[in-house]
Amino acid sequence: MFKGSITDVPGIKVGHSEIKEGLTGVTVILPPEGTVAGVDVRGAAPGTRETDLLKPENTVQGVNAIFLSGGSAYGLAVGDGIMKALEEKGIGLDVVVAQVPIVAGAVIFDLTTGDPKIRPGAKEGYQAVVNAKEETAQGLVGAGLGASVGKYKGLDYAMKSGLGTASMKVGDLVVGALVITNAFGDIYDARNNEKIAGAYDREKKSFIDTRQALFNQEGQNFIGGNTTIACLATNGKFSKAQCQKIAGMAHNGYARSIFPTHTTNDGDTIFCLATGQVEADVSLVGAMATDVISQAIYNSVAVHNCGGLPGRESLE
Repeated sequence: MFKGSITDVPGIKVGHSEIKEGLTGVTVILPPEGTVAGVDVRGAAPGTRETDLLKPENTVQGVNAIFLSGGSAYGLAVGDGIMKALEEKGIGLDVVVAQVPIVAGAVIFDLTTGDPKIRPGAKEGYQAVVNAKEETAQGLVGAGLGASVGKYKGLDYAMKSGLGTASMKVGDLVVGALVITNAFGDIYDARNNEKIAGAYDREKKSFIDTRQALFNQEGQNFIGGNTTIACLATNGKFSKAQCQKIAGMAHNGYARSIFPTHTTNDGDTIFCLATGQVEADVSLVGAMATDVISQAIYNSVAVHNCGGLPGRESLE
């Protein structure tokens, strides 16, 4: 169930940093030199950095780091610390007078889960790079620390989620995903369409039928508190345009596992990294990416330390 990680893609490292008193944090994905990157943003309320740079028509082909952070728009400041750490390592685009690290990222809104005055910044971004290694934990770690799901009727009915990762292999081809699941909607096991997390009535000890409540307009317009962000990685060889297409196909994994998704209250974003070691087909990798995104979402709520918001009754 929990086997596989984005770090199964050779050369990929992941680092985390948390502010536990604020229930927030940052996760950074560091690819090897020469990695090509693309992105697909589907949610209507995104908080992102350098996504325009990753458009196929623009000059830079790859990135030196992708970050996924808490803190809403304030969390974009982690990019400064990541740049500093990479610059000290001599990593970045050579512009003659300096090495400029190319750092892209996205944030979730987690200000209502912990202390809204405590957010990750440059210090936490720097530390996440220092902590990077070729393996990663799941659950309440990094940017997953403040994540929650099932917020159609407000936080009193929501459940805790976190960070999930997964991978799969076809021959020499590897595709991995890392997801911070912080959805407005409910979470399903895509294998059997069973709801595994979401809006939950703690008095009745049962899930709320969010689909029916949504159609009946019974809930709250819960602005903020949302957005599922992810990073894919593959050892396949692809262009920026192909990476963008793979990221777009991977959003099908969101649709399989989250309802509703890509709402006006979500900033759903998927990055795709291609390290270029294996010749591969876009359609195959896009299909694999859909599966690993869906599995990573499942893992983000199924790990043992997720299930109830801090200070609220857990399902356990």
